[in-house]
Amino acid sequence: MCKKIPFLLCLMLLATVCFSQETKAKDDPELAGMTPRELRFYKKMKVSGQYPVIKSHVLTGVIPVKDIDAFPDTNQLYKIIVSWTVGGRDSGKLKKVNSGLSEIGRILNLHVTAGIPKKNIEMVVAVHGAAIFSVLNEEAFHKMFQMKNPNAGLLKELQDAGVKFIACGQAMGFLEVPKQSLSADIKLALTANVILSSYQRQGFVLFNEDVEN
Repeated sequence: MCKKIPFLLCLMLLATVCFSQETKAKDDPELAGMTPRELRFYKKMKVSGQYPVIKSHVLTGVIPVKDIDAFPDTNQLYKIIVSWTVGGRDSGKLKKVNSGLSEIGRILNLHVTAGIPKKNIEMVVAVHGAAIFSVLNEEAFHKMFQMKNPNAGLLKELQDAGVKFIACGQAMGFLEVPKQSLSADIKLALTANVILSSYQRQGFVLFNEDVEN
């Protein structure tokens, strides 16, 4: 009987830890809304993530890699155009930072971690589809969804780092979002499609953020 007691205590302790972690995930909207992939990445980033430029969200981190022997040309100008459509009206998605926006931050961090100076990186984001909701200003977002915009801090950090955001007028018209509802310093274009083709003709490399991670 005595031998069984430590074993039972271990089981009780394990159950308590699991319950505590589950409760924490439920209480934290950011964790509760994460996909299984995001949760795995979150755990890795909390332990060893690197954040050379964008630091306000854990999923913008870079996993350290040893013994690298393939390197980019750090003297070149890296021109990036991102097509960002990830988003939606679902309350679970609205409560957390848009996965497309955090990945945009990670793309910038990855380039800098690879040794490319930030001054050699030019990044433009075409915002269209349901991603439009993520770039609403606080007043408009609260009026539409009765909550704070969880993307505001990361969006501002990216803008401060030189990332340019351009909203699609077609998406805004379809979603009935007026220009004055956009966050500060976001430009408005007739359509994201022309922005994407225009910047690619200027030598920008296309990244697509159109699938929920």
